[in-house]
Amino acid sequence: MIKYIIRSLFVTVAVSTAAFAANDPAKTGAVKPESASVSTPSLKHVPQLHETAEQNASRMQWFRDAKFGMFIHWGPCSLGQKEIGWGREGNRPWDINLHGPRLEDPVYDNYYKRFNPDKFDPDAWVRLAKESGMKYMVLITKHHDGFSMYDTKLSNYSIMNAPYGRDIVKQFVEACHRQGMKAGLYYSTRDWYHPDYLVGDNRKYDEWYRGQISELLTNYGNVDVMWFDHVGGRDWGRWRFDELFSMMYRLQPKMIVNNRAAKFCGPATPEDRGPSSPEIAKMTEGDYYTPEGHIGAMDIQKQWESCIHVGQGWSYRGEEGFKSPEECIRMLVSCTTGGGNLLLNFGPRPDGTLTDAETAVAKAMGAWLSKYGEAIYETRGGPYQNGAWGGSCHKGDKLFLHVYQWPAGGKIAFDPLPSKVLAARTLDGTPVTFQQDANELSVTIAEAQKVSPVTVIELTMDKPIATGLVCGRARIISDNMAEYGRDLGASATYTTSSTSEHDSAENRPLLLKGERPKTGFAFHTAAEENPWATIDLGEAKQINAVVIENRPGDARSEGLMLSISTDGTTWETLWKASKWEEKWLVLPTRFHAGITVPGRTARYIRLETKGNPPRPFLLQRVTILGQ
Repeated sequence: MIKYIIRSLFVTVAVSTAAFAANDPAKTGAVKPESASVSTPSLKHVPQLHETAEQNASRMQWFRDAKFGMFIHWGPCSLGQKEIGWGREGNRPWDINLHGPRLEDPVYDNYYKRFNPDKFDPDAWVRLAKESGMKYMVLITKHHDGFSMYDTKLSNYSIMNAPYGRDIVKQFVEACHRQGMKAGLYYSTRDWYHPDYLVGDNRKYDEWYRGQISELLTNYGNVDVMWFDHVGGRDWGRWRFDELFSMMYRLQPKMIVNNRAAKFCGPATPEDRGPSSPEIAKMTEGDYYTPEGHIGAMDIQKQWESCIHVGQGWSYRGEEGFKSPEECIRMLVSCTTGGGNLLLNFGPRPDGTLTDAETAVAKAMGAWLSKYGEAIYETRGGPYQNGAWGGSCHKGDKLFLHVYQWPAGGKIAFDPLPSKVLAARTLDGTPVTFQQDANELSVTIAEAQKVSPVTVIELTMDKPIATGLVCGRARIISDNMAEYGRDLGASATYTTSSTSEHDSAENRPLLLKGERPKTGFAFHTAAEENPWATIDLGEAKQINAVVIENRPGDARSEGLMLSISTDGTTWETLWKASKWEEKWLVLPTRFHAGITVPGRTARYIRLETKGNPPRPFLLQRVTILGQ
C-alpha cells in the first residue's frame, strides 16, 4: 500500500490510502474500494445510460410523488455554531465571509473531541419528519470538513473517535427502515481535511473516497438516495467517475443519484480536461438537479429538488433567525407547482435535538399538509407558469390552483385551457365561481374564502391534464401593471459592482427582458459590503413603477434600496425594503403644488444592498414601467 502522512492537529500519524489510520487498533479490516481496477469498468449497470423512459419513470416515481424531504446537516461544528465545512478557515481566498465568520483549522478540527450528542434519538427525528409530511430524509455522512459521521475503516477522523463513539449513520438508516421512511445519504466529494485531496493527479484521494462510498452503500442496507456535493477544481481527468457509477449501481441498483457527483467548482486552468466520453457526461448528470438556497425556476421536463435551510445556515447556528411556517409552506408550494421537490434543511443542536423553532415549523407544515396534501403529493407541475401570484399543479382530472396574491375583487384570470372545467371549489368544500371560454379561464372567490398563506382551489376537469403541458400564465400581474405605462427596459443596459463565478453571459440580459433565468438569478455579484446594479435607460424618462423580483426563497436581497439619478453621479434614495420579499412594487412619486404626483424623471436606477459581513447580491428580474 502507498504510504503517506496525514495532517493532524497535535500529532503526525502514518497511514495508508486503504486506512486513513492504519496504526489505530480500532481501524482494522479496511474496505478496499469495490471499483479499484485501472481498466475501464463496465457501465452496463448504470441506469442513466441504459434504462428506457418507462423504466426511468418507474425508478423515479416515488421521488416525483414525494415532493417533500428533510435534509439534516449535523456534526461537531454545531459546538461552535459555525457553518458546517465552510466554518473552517482553510485555504479559500475566493470565499471571503461568503458563509459567515470562520474558525482557524486547529479550533474547528478539534471540536470532535467534545462531540457527545447524548440526546440523539433517530426515531424521534423520523417521527417528526413523518408528522411534518416528509417522505424521505437525507443525512450528512461527510461534509467538506472531512469528518465522517459513521464507522468508516478508512479514517480515524470520525464519530467513532469522538466521545460519543457510535455510528450515527447506522442508527439513522435503521430508524428510517423501521418506520418506512426513504433514506438518503449525503457525501461531499470535497474534503479540505484530507492531505491528498486534489494533490497531483488526485489518484490517492479518488481511490480513497470511492472506498468510503463503497462502505456507505454496502454496510447499511437499502439506500434510496445518494446525494453528492461539489467536486473541486475543473479537471475531469482527476476523477474516475466511470468506476464510481459502475460500483454504486452494482451495490444499489434502484438508487437515485443527484447531479453533483461531477459538479465542479473552483478556478479553471488551461490544463483542465473535460469528460472522457459522452457516457461519462450523461451519467454524471444524475437523476435530478439541485438548486441550492432558492426555489428553482419552473421546469416540468427535468426532475429537480431545491434544498433550503430553515435557520440561518445549514448546520446549527443558534436559536434565532428561522423562517416562519408560512414561508416554508409557500416554498413547498412553489417547488411543487414548479415541477420540483423541496428538501428542507434542519440543523440539530450539539446534543442531537432539534431546535424548538425547527420543530414548530415541521409540525405546522404537517398540519397544513393534513388538510391540503391532496393538492401536493403525487401531483405534477403546471399547466400555468408559476410566479408571485402562486402556481398550479395537477393529478388525474384535478387541477389545483395555489394562490398567494389576489387582485382587487378576488378575481384571477388565466390563459385558456384545452379541457373543460366541470366544477370548482376550495379544498374545504365551498364552491368557487368560475367562467371559461375560448379566450380565458377565470375564478372568483369571496374575501372569507381566502386563506393564509395560500388559498387552494380544486378544479375538476372533463379529462386529465396532460403531463408536461404548459398553457400560459395567470393574467393578474399584466392586468395590474398596464396602468403604469410601457416597459422601458427593452433598450436599457445595466452594470454591476462585480461579477462572480456564478454569473453567466447567458443569464445577464434576462434581468430586463421579462424572462426568468433557470438559475433563479440574472446576475450574481461577489461578496461585498455594498454590492449594486445600476440600470441605464439611455436618456431621462418618467418612471412610474419598478417591479423587482427576488429569487424565491433567497433572502440575499434583504435590505434592498432603490435610488435614481439623472447624471449617474448624484443619487436620491426613493425606497428601502422593510423586509425580505420575493417581489417588490416600487411606485416613485414627487411632491408638486401641494400634492403627491405619480412618477419621477431619471435616466439611472441603482439597486443595492449594504451589510457586514459582506455577501453577494443577486436579482431575478426587474421591470421598469413609464413614459
